[in-house]
Amino acid sequence: MDDPGFDPLDDDDFPPGDGATETRGIVICPHCGEENEIGLDPGGGPTQEYVEDCQVCCRPWRVTVRYGPDGGAEVFAEPLDE
Repeated sequence: MDDPGFDPLDDDDFPPGDGATETRGIVICPHCGEENEIGLDPGGGPTQEYVEDCQVCCRPWRVTVRYGPDGGAEVFAEPLDE
């Protein structure tokens, strides 16, 4: 850029807070009730939906991830329509 005041590390769009965007989440399998730790991809957008299999019973569920302005993530799992 030609702007001498431009700093590529200064991102005004980055959410306020401690700067930590969640990259791991815990969900409870809607089939077997077991806790699963899953990886999250903050680069995938503020709202995401995808299918993941339970790490215990291997049955599929729909994961919904919503990132808030502070970088925190709400993660939900629901049974995949069969």
